[in-house]
This record gives sequence, C-alpha cells and structure tokens, in this order.
Amino acid sequence: MRAAGRVVFRALSRAREMARPGMTTLELDRVVYDTYTSAGGHGLFQWYPTYEPGKGFPGNTCISVNDEVVHGIPGDRVLKDGDVVSVDCGIQLGGYCGDSAITIPIGQVSPECEKLCRVTEETLALAIREVRPGRRWTDVAAKMQEHVEKNGFSCVREFVGHGIGVKMHEDPKVPNFVSDDFRKKGDFYLQPGMTLAIEPMVIAGQCDVVVLDDGWTVVTKDSTPAAHSEHTIAVTATGCDVLTDGR
Repeated sequence: MRAAGRVVFRALSRAREMARPGMTTLELDRVVYDTYTSAGGHGLFQWYPTYEPGKGFPGNTCISVNDEVVHGIPGDRVLKDGDVVSVDCGIQLGGYCGDSAITIPIGQVSPECEKLCRVTEETLALAIREVRPGRRWTDVAAKMQEHVEKNGFSCVREFVGHGIGVKMHEDPKVPNFVSDDFRKKGDFYLQPGMTLAIEPMVIAGQCDVVVLDDGWTVVTKDSTPAAHSEHTIAVTATGCDVLTDGR
C-alpha cells in the first residue's frame, strides 16, 4: 500500500505543479493519469463502480472546482485565477490501493478560500495526530467536526471516508462528523493493521449538497466553495502511519 501511495503522491504533486489559469480540468486529469500509469499504476476511478467501459464515472481522476465538493468530471472547464480545485486520485499497484486528495488554489484566491483550504488540511492533520489503537472513531471525528465548525465552516454529511486495502472502498465507513445514528450503528475502535482513507470535505457555507444531472458531480446547495483533503493511513501499534505522503 505504501508503494501505491508513493505513486498517488507523485501524481498529485505533479498536478499541484502544473495547475494554472487557462488549463482545462481534462488537461489536469491527463497530467495525473500520465504520472501514475508511467509508474505502473492502474486507476480506480474510471468506470467505477462496475468498471464496464462506458458505464460509471468517466474520468481518471475526480476534479472538482469551487462549489463542486467531490466527484467532479474532468472536461473542457477552464481554470481561472481565484479558483480552488480539488484533485482526488486513487490507484491500484501490485494488488493494493492508495487514495489521496488535495485542494489547489489557482493564482490569487480570496481570503475565505485561502482559509478554507488551510482549515481542511488542518482537519486532516488533526485526525492523523489523533489516530491510535483502542480509540473510538467518533472521538477522532468529533475533534475534526469541532475544528471545522469553530472556523465557521461545515462538514459534508452525505460523503465520508472509508476502509481501503485490496479494494478502494472497504468497511468501515469513516465520517468526519458525529451523528447519533453513527454512534449507535457504525462506531468502531481503531486497531493495529487497519488501513483507512480519511478525507475531510469542508464547505464554506452550509453543509447541504446536491448531485448534478450528470449523476456524479456533487455541489454545495448554497453555491459556496468547498475543499477536500485526503490521505490513506495505517493504524500502527503506537499511532498512525501515513501511506500517501511520499515516503
């Protein structure tokens, strides 16, 4: 999984280097695709969930701009100065998966968007610091939600992190917030050997989202910007090991 994570890290680093005003999201998608395929990686997103050509998600990566939260489809949209663009990349290498996401400011962004990106990254870093064996996930999620909300933002409710290993999506569900229903039915204790994709999705306004007519792109209901940050991690005997940080 670390080998897969290194390739994902390189692909996203290349996206960060190349993203600029005037580039289309499809061109950015190609940058990521070329990086991971040249390293022997196989993409996990195109034609998900059935992986039948022409059925499922049409892009190699999820590229979401401004009020698009997740699952944005790469296309002819041109990036502009002041945009924020989330790039989500998942690959399989040697039978194991890596999944990570970053949000990239394009040119000079507004103070609100700059803060949004920072808080989203801080929320992921906070979760990573809090992971340790024997801890309930809700204890970690509560701290993530608190950090987001004290900064005036909202956590997305409809989409959450997940277990990951030989498949991209495995049990358990890994939310970035706490609900009574999850406490009763979904909470779990962190154990050594667990591998999870932790991915805070943060909205500058209210938490409500809408799926567009393409069946994939998730946007904020109030049209405020969103940011997304993700790492694949392993729970160790003493804490947490990040598998998509390039080491």
